[in-house]
Amino acid sequence: MSNLLINTRDQQFVLFEQLGIEKLFEYEKFADFSKEMVLMMQNEAEKLAVNVLLPAYADGDKEGCTFKDGKVYAPASFHEVFKKYVEAGWLCATESPDVGGQGLPIVVTTACVEFMFAANYAFITYPGLTHGAARLIEQYGTEEQKKKYMYNMYGGKWTGTMCLTEPGAGSDVGALKTSAKRLPDGTFSITGTKIFISCGDHDLAENIVHPVLARIEGDPPGTAGISIFVVPKYRVKDDGTIGEFNDVRTGNVEHKMGIKGSATCTLNFGDEGKCIGELLGKERQGMRIMFLMMNSSRLQVGMQSLGHATAAYEHAVQYAKERIQGVPVWDMKNPDAKAVPIIQHPDIRRKLLWMKSHVEGIRALIYFTGLCMDLAKVSTTEQEREKWHGLVELLTPICKAYSSEKAQLVCSYAIDVYGGYGYCSDYPVEQYFRDCKIASIYEGTNGIQCLDLVGRKLGQRKGADVMNMFSEINASISKLKRIEDLKRHVAYLEEAYNALIDLTMHFAQLGKSAGFLMPILNATPYLEILGDVIIGHFLMQAAGIADEKLNAIYMERGVEESKGKKRALIHEYPDVAFYYGKNAAARFFAVDILSTVKSRCEAIKFGERVPIEMAEESFTY
Repeated sequence: MSNLLINTRDQQFVLFEQLGIEKLFEYEKFADFSKEMVLMMQNEAEKLAVNVLLPAYADGDKEGCTFKDGKVYAPASFHEVFKKYVEAGWLCATESPDVGGQGLPIVVTTACVEFMFAANYAFITYPGLTHGAARLIEQYGTEEQKKKYMYNMYGGKWTGTMCLTEPGAGSDVGALKTSAKRLPDGTFSITGTKIFISCGDHDLAENIVHPVLARIEGDPPGTAGISIFVVPKYRVKDDGTIGEFNDVRTGNVEHKMGIKGSATCTLNFGDEGKCIGELLGKERQGMRIMFLMMNSSRLQVGMQSLGHATAAYEHAVQYAKERIQGVPVWDMKNPDAKAVPIIQHPDIRRKLLWMKSHVEGIRALIYFTGLCMDLAKVSTTEQEREKWHGLVELLTPICKAYSSEKAQLVCSYAIDVYGGYGYCSDYPVEQYFRDCKIASIYEGTNGIQCLDLVGRKLGQRKGADVMNMFSEINASISKLKRIEDLKRHVAYLEEAYNALIDLTMHFAQLGKSAGFLMPILNATPYLEILGDVIIGHFLMQAAGIADEKLNAIYMERGVEESKGKKRALIHEYPDVAFYYGKNAAARFFAVDILSTVKSRCEAIKFGERVPIEMAEESFTY
């Protein structure tokens, strides 16, 4: 199937040739799966995305969400999309069949839902948050709560949200003011206001279940005193049917730059003192419980970023092939020269290759993280489980922050490829750019992700997690250095890797001294550097595989000694063109990005304190 969303050949390369996910099928948990089944699921996911989700993408943006008489109405086209999405079983595909899921490996689901994220992310927020909220109840709820809420949510009959942010608190969750007052029957009276609640109110489902962070009266301030409550929009009777309104009122819907089809609401709980919530888990464990959903959401933001980036890139490539403008630079003095497709112009080719290398590198990163999550479930030893789980913990802020920052640039470059047309709504890339921007802001701003990486994740398990990632990279370098065609480019990866290790050790030493502010000050550039090295590792790893596959094809065709004949095969065989592209992306990234890592590390180690020491008055004059 042809689409302008995702390169399915690259998806399959990452899954089977690079990550070798078939090893998962050797475990009892995933024994019923096979490569053929995965390919079939991919095909079904692609059809749903292209035929159902994509047609509602522009419509949802134009119509947006309507707020009338205190109620929110989702874009009209989203109703049929939601129904078909749920019927196809994607809302809880990774969950056990016992709760209505299909038990899919996370890495497989990741590849399948990439189509959905690329086709219509504003819509995906509704089932995505529903799955996350239902999983919280599955993990921490009582049997009664599971029966009462979870099954209806996993089945798509009801939806869910995540209620953290408040007007005065923002990213400082510990400063929340929403309160919970004990009631005689063991429930709680909830009072407070939450803002920026994605899918906070809409008409896609008959009930909405809100996990709400609040402080029980008398509990200590800060995050340590926060609990979490299940607060439905409508109360649920003992027989499972919907009861009276639960005093959860919508204050407004935000008018946003992007993802306009996703209802971002202000919710007022208990304005009339009639909002009832049920404690989820234990008291004062709200943040720990909510982090299960937050971490999952941060990985989804990485997927959102990949979805927008890959769609923008695919559209830009197609446009560059079709748009005829300008003569070749080497033929400019020829009065008879004819205009050519803009993909033949060097600057356009450079932009496209920058986009390609980042899209493919981010795809490998996110799929690898999904595979780590699967391996953490099936590994037979505690040591192995801790290793894979630790890698997920380390990579989560990178998947979120690095992917969203680079995706914005990919979408911006796509607009550049289109020129003035790209800035107009007649073409889809301007919407990708607008929709992509929020990814760097919500689910914990990227600045917070960088602080999380430097402040917590690097030192987690005494540094074992980051060292395990470094070991993966070092193993690739040792293997790839032996490939003649790649060794010059691998040298850039090795130089960047060594500089990164040196900077990481430097940060560790500063953490023990008065210079501890320097890692905090440089948390954002450090995450970018770590992300660049990890992406460079995946791209170079892919180039090594491609080199081996190309050499086998050249040998089979008897052209291994002729550069001209090798290149001619690119035009004849799709696999040769594909593998050549994998090699080119890695070599470009090595020279363009990895070559700068050492100098960036040295700049951080210089220890410039100007941002800290600069007088506030000097920022404006």
